Amino acid sequence: MSPEELLRARGLRITKPRLAVLEILDTGGHFEVDEIARRCRERLDSVSTQAVYDVLGALSRAGLARRIEPAGSPALYEARIGDNHHHIVCRGCGKIADVDCAVGAAPCLDPSSTAGFTVDEAEVTYWGLCPACQSSPD
Repeated sequence: MSPEELLRARGLRITKPRLAVLEILDTGGHFEVDEIARRCRERLDSVSTQAVYDVLGALSRAGLARRIEPAGSPALYEARIGDNHHHIVCRGCGKIADVDCAVGAAPCLDPSSTAGFTVDEAEVTYWGLCPACQSSPD
């Protein structure tokens, strides 16, 4: 589906900033707001950081972007949504990689108690050292 079709399907107006942010997120990865704003300005000449926050909020609420917040890091946004994947974060350099959820049964979606909630997503963050930081002298 094109970015325009995605926005229409979720009942969102098609705007240049929304299209730019969707295209940036679609390149893959986990982006801070400042990086998204910088890339938007390369495409649109003028867009405020607040406008980017507003776009990311609308896209997140519409299920077109996912916001993650690893401890000690600013909020990050990604386009990979709806598959209940997790993340692994390097304690050394902060690099983040996606980790697929368990195939078949999803034990992370079966908590010991739900307090009446219906669980549809779990957020698991693994921590460790990436290959580069493992081979780097302290």
